[in-house]
Amino acid sequence: MPNRNYKAELVGVFGYPVAENPTVVMMEAAFRALGLNWRYLTIEVKPDNLADAIRGLVAFGMRGINLTIPHKIEVMKYLDEIAGDARLIGAVNTVVAENGRLRGENTDGKGFLRSLKEQGSTRIAGSRVFLLGAGGAARSIAVELALAGAGHIVVANRTRTRGEDLVRTLNKATQCRADFLLWDRQLAIPEDTDILINATSIGLFPDIEAVPDIDYRTIRPDLVVCDVIPNPPHTAFLKKAEARSAKTIDGLGMLVNQGVIGFKLWTGLEAPREVMMEALSKEFAG
Repeated sequence: MPNRNYKAELVGVFGYPVAENPTVVMMEAAFRALGLNWRYLTIEVKPDNLADAIRGLVAFGMRGINLTIPHKIEVMKYLDEIAGDARLIGAVNTVVAENGRLRGENTDGKGFLRSLKEQGSTRIAGSRVFLLGAGGAARSIAVELALAGAGHIVVANRTRTRGEDLVRTLNKATQCRADFLLWDRQLAIPEDTDILINATSIGLFPDIEAVPDIDYRTIRPDLVVCDVIPNPPHTAFLKKAEARSAKTIDGLGMLVNQGVIGFKLWTGLEAPREVMMEALSKEFAG
């Protein structure tokens, strides 16, 4: 009888709620494409059980885990090491288990940067960014843009405390200049803006007709307009930007690209990005 290995390597995601998280679709497609006996588990973990879940991860010999709401901040206290950018962001969405140690990373902003660079004509160094939102996605994107050389970031948010906290972080820890704008009215996009980003949940399924409250007449044809929402990928926000002839980047690429980075962190192998994109696109199209 041939010598066979029936042991699967385990990764996954902890979240609450987590049933609608689609990451398993693209990760399992990637494992199959490379012939890897790996499994991606979607695991519901209530906040009070996170410490036990992390101990279980180690006990099961899992290779890592993704974190989604509400665990991205709380998980940091259980890790042996946290990457510098993740510490700046103040959140971890990917844990890598190596030699009995747990290392925290944040791949969200890196995934966004890859999507931006794939667009081809977008210059990050010295760019002027107008960022809608100051939550987890916004923090990750803002920090990575600042570290990549963005010149100025305006953070517009409805809650002053969260927005000002992000601006303080950027001004203190990076070379980028950041300013806060209270989003208590319809906002005009400044003429010198290079990149406009919706990093809020406005427009996410099922409320797909909702759009951020900005003056869409101030969107110019040379503006790059991005949305972090993957479902639906072609949001009403992006449609309105396209009607103004702006260049647009959807959230599906960001989701896939952060998964590509996580795949490499866990397996050490280059991820089959096109396979992952196709699997996720089919899922959302269905």
